[in-house]
Amino acid sequence: MSSDRIFGLVIVIGALAFFAGALQIQTSFMSDPLGPRTFPILISAAALLCGLTIVARPDPEPEWPAPAAWLSMGVALVVLIAYAYAVVPFGFLIPTAIASAAIGYLIERKATQNAVMGVGLSVVLFVIF
Repeated sequence: MSSDRIFGLVIVIGALAFFAGALQIQTSFMSDPLGPRTFPILISAAALLCGLTIVARPDPEPEWPAPAAWLSMGVALVVLIAYAYAVVPFGFLIPTAIASAAIGYLIERKATQNAVMGVGLSVVLFVIF
C-alpha cells in the first residue's frame, strides 16, 4: 500500500468525522436559510472528494529523506513547540530571535549570520505587527 493511499484514507476518515460533527450543529429557529451546517458540510464534502481521489490515483512512491534530514525536522519541531510555550512568558522578541536563529542554523550552519538574521527578523516582525 502506497503512502498516498494511506494519506488519502486518513483524509477520508477525517472528512467523515468532520461531516458527523457538522451534523451535530444545533440550529435555532432564527437562523439564515442555509443554516450554520452548510459550510462545514461543504468543506467535508470537498475533503472527502480529495481524499477519494488520492486513494484512487496515487502518485508514484516518493523518495523519503535521509535519516539526517528527519533528525533536522524533529529538532525544528521541538524548537517550534518550545517557541510556542516561550512566547507568553518571555514576550515576542527574544523567543522569536532564538527560534528563527535556531531554525536558520538547521538550514545553513552559519552561527553568526543566523543570530543576526534571527534578531533582525524578530525586530522587523515586531515593528510590522
